[in-house]
Amino acid sequence: MTLIVMLAAFLTTLAIVLLRSQSASAHCDTMGGPTVQDGRLALETGNLNHALKWIEPEGEAELRDIFEKSIAARDLGPASQEVADRWFFENLVRIHRAGEGAPFTGLRPEGVPIDERVAAADRCIEVGSLEPLAGLVSEEQLPELDRRLAEVLARKDHAPDDVAAGRAYIEAYVCFFKLAEGEDHADHHAHAAGHDGHRH
Repeated sequence: MTLIVMLAAFLTTLAIVLLRSQSASAHCDTMGGPTVQDGRLALETGNLNHALKWIEPEGEAELRDIFEKSIAARDLGPASQEVADRWFFENLVRIHRAGEGAPFTGLRPEGVPIDERVAAADRCIEVGSLEPLAGLVSEEQLPELDRRLAEVLARKDHAPDDVAAGRAYIEAYVCFFKLAEGEDHADHHAHAAGHDGHRH
């Protein structure tokens, strides 16, 4: 009986961990998420810089090699293009997640349910205010969320070929989303000051 209770407790804990992991990655590991959207733009334009902002500098060479092979494979026909695109998206998200120190468990289809706070945070960036998050976060968080949203909006309109500016935007973007989701990292400012990348 004790073993059964222990097993049940373990499975409950595992489920919670997995759900938290899915919530944390709900944005970047879906086919409709912003990482894949930028990956799609990179393939369509032939300009990898649209996607490089999601990648830490140490992952750039690997993604560039995958991108070049994907571009070549796309010319072999519709079926090859579909496979090449999917391969590129999976590796883009995988390398992005690796840069965060997070596991990659595969791409989820477009339209899967995501945390309502994530959807609201997306709308905040679209409309330029915290109004979509009203009632979803605590009052105490609002001043810091407002500051972080302002930083996101200030960095949003960067040139696609300015990869450093793109990475700075993603740093601010992820920092804003983590606080909105309730998974803030206290070391953000130290990390942002001492590193060019980002953490999820």
